[in-house]
Formats: sequence, C-alpha cells, structure tokens
Amino acid sequence: METPRPEEDDEKSWGGSVIENDRSMNKTTAFKAISLLWVGSLAGAGFAFLTQVFLARKLGSNDFGAFSSSLTTITLLAPLAGFGISQYWLKAFGQEGWAAKRWLKPSFQFIALSTLSLICSIVVWALYSSHDRLTQNLLLILSLYILGQLSVELVSSKFQLEEKYLHLALWQFFPHFLRCSMVFVTAVMSATPIAAEYYATFFSVIAVVFFLLAIPQLLHMTSGKLALKGHELTSEFEALSVKPSMLSVAGASWPFGVAAFSYLIYFQSNIILLKHLSSNSAAGIYSVAFTIMTAVYLLPSVIYQRFLLPKMHRWANHDREMFYQIYRKGNWLMLLLGTLAMLVILVCADWAVPLLFGEAYRDAASILKILSLSAPIIFLAFSAGATLVTQEHMKVKVKYMAMVAIINVLLNLALIPRFDLRGAAVATVVSNLLLLSLYFYGAQRLVFKNKAPIADAAPYA
Repeated sequence: METPRPEEDDEKSWGGSVIENDRSMNKTTAFKAISLLWVGSLAGAGFAFLTQVFLARKLGSNDFGAFSSSLTTITLLAPLAGFGISQYWLKAFGQEGWAAKRWLKPSFQFIALSTLSLICSIVVWALYSSHDRLTQNLLLILSLYILGQLSVELVSSKFQLEEKYLHLALWQFFPHFLRCSMVFVTAVMSATPIAAEYYATFFSVIAVVFFLLAIPQLLHMTSGKLALKGHELTSEFEALSVKPSMLSVAGASWPFGVAAFSYLIYFQSNIILLKHLSSNSAAGIYSVAFTIMTAVYLLPSVIYQRFLLPKMHRWANHDREMFYQIYRKGNWLMLLLGTLAMLVILVCADWAVPLLFGEAYRDAASILKILSLSAPIIFLAFSAGATLVTQEHMKVKVKYMAMVAIINVLLNLALIPRFDLRGAAVATVVSNLLLLSLYFYGAQRLVFKNKAPIADAAPYA
C-alpha cells in the first residue's frame, strides 16, 4: 500500500516549519543530546562488556561458547518479531507527521502475531533439531529473550520520535545494568560453578520485566499520548485518514526487518558457524574479540541510529541541503574516528585481552587485531548507509545487505574449515569492505545523484 502524501503546497508550507525547527537546534544542543546518548550507551555497553567478562571467566571457553552461540542465534532471529516495525515508525512519522498514528494499531497486531509465531518456532526447532543437550536447554530458555529485545526497540523508537534523549539513554542502559548485576552477584556469591542455563534464565527474566514495562508506553502511543517533535499538528495531516491493514504494515516494514536480519547475519553469524564448524571453545574465543568490537561500534551507532536517524528522515523530505551536508561531514568524521579506534586496538590488544578476560582467551588478541581493520570501514558505513534508509531507497539497502550476508556466510563456510578463527575474522573484514563499497555507490548514484561528483563527497574517492 502506497503511503499517501499531502498536497504539494501543504507539504512545502509544513516543510518550511520543519526546516526552521531543525536548524534552530544549534551545535551545542546537538552535542549535548549526542553526548547524553553516547554516555548512556557507553555505560550500557560497559556493563554488557563486563557481563561477557564474568560469563567467560565463570563458564570456561566451552560452555561460554555454547552460551554465546545460543544467545547470538536468538539475537539474530529477534528482528523477525515485528520485522522492522520500530524503524518503519521513524520513516512513517518523518514523512506523515501526526497522521502516521494511523499505522500504530495494525502495527501492534502484526507485532503480536509475528512475535508469537517466532517464539513457537524457536521452541519447536530447539526440541526437534539435532542440538546437544546444553544448547537445546539454552535455546528454550532464551526464547523469551526476544520479548526484551522487541520491547527495547519499540520504546526506543517512541523516545526518538519524542526526542526524549534522557529517557532513551536510561531505557537502553538498564537492561545491560540488570543483567550484569545479576551475573556479578551470582558469580561472587557462589563458590561452585553455576550452569549456563541459570545465566540464561537471568537474561530471560529481565527480558520479560522490560516487556511488561514497555506495555504502558506503547498503550500511550495508541491512545494518542505521543509528544511528537519536529511536526506541527495541522489539518493537512489529519486529512490522511486512510487506515492501513496489518498486511499493509507488513508490506511497508519488511525492508527494515530484512535489513536488521541481514546485518546480524554478516555481523554475528561467525560465532554460530564457528560452533558448528569448529568447536564451542573457538566460538567462545571469537566472542571475546566480537564483544570488544561491538563496544567500539557504539559511537557511530549512537550518532546515526539513535540521534540523527529521525532527523534524517525529515531532512531527506524537507531539507535536502542539510541532508547532504550531514552526509559529507559525517564521512570525514567517521573516517577519522574509525582510524583512531583501529590504531588503539592494534596497540592495546595483546595485553588488554588477557588482562580483562584471562589467559585462557589470549588467542582472541590476534583475532581482535584482524577485526580492528573493520573499524574505519564500519564507521564510514554508518554514514553512507544512513542515507539509504530514507525515502524509497530502503529496498536498495536491503539488497546490498542481503547480498553481503550471503557472501559472508559463503566466505565463512570456505575459510573456517581451513583457517579456523582467523578465517572467520578475515571473512568479516572482507564482507564489511564490500558493504561499504555498495553503500557509497548507492548514496552517490541514487540518493545524491544530482548533487556532486563522488570525489566531493567521499573521503577517499
């Protein structure tokens, strides 16, 4: 179903007020908002990192590998619950303003159906597939972890639309804090080893708690209690009264769902493939390096996915010059920050990994050095890829991501049996480089095709 658009004159009038509102946010205000989100995310990532440290030390590489691969599997499947609804809301409200409320009710119907179907599918797969007993138990327990992932994403989109950055930072921080606290207390208080299933139970209990906390927030959205920022409540948008069906919602959101799923495949599937093609221990060692790189990618994620994304949807429709300038300046900033991150990792990896995780994970340092080559690549990919989320370009981005996801899996299948951990790391770097190349091509040839030559916009044309 095509999204109805306001008449041209009405859109220009409304767009002018949006441009004035967006440009009224000076650099100081933007810096404060980004800093708040970054500090909150950094704190959350810090606790997530500590959680992995505690688990790695308490479980040992074999059980930690089983736990990590099971959690990665659930995390990889989580986008299928709702299938991109939270990201589609940002686009819908960016285009339609207040009229996008018409998408909410069928959205929640679709979320309920897809989430229930996904959890049931995981349970059946865990029970009847050829998993070892530990992995089977972990998958069954962690199936409820999906509820937490879904709740965090949906409420985060609400806070982004309302530009409630403190609420957003806290909402994303507390799940990590609670998981870390429960794992730490249990690890300290228990003199004997605790089974991985108990830690999985902690994760799922916290997920259910946040699911229950999210319900009032989401009910406020459906009842119209949404403090939407950057959009005036005008009669033109109230006139968009066509009510979409649940099928229309699925048709509109699927590119965002496929994008999230594809991203997780080429970003995290290495852990799952290492478990099955090598060993639980190899998966555990790789998980250590992966955990560190996840923390490194936090900064560009906060800037583009949490702060800029709702604004970029508005700028893409109503302020093309601002949209283009953010893209150009963002490229240079991401290249600089990504290169610095890579250099720090190369210098510190050999002593930092065994210091944090223990001597048993020393081999992860060499893997981390290989993965660090992806830092400037991924930082730049956040900038270029963000432009493809806007307007009607999302389907192109999905094609790029799906292509890279398939190539990544094939590379892993070819390289892991021959080179083990190093093969998985090389597959990741090659996949990331390919993804960045496709993003730059799409941004220049599709999004900004009439704006400037590639040499003027890309940092290293």
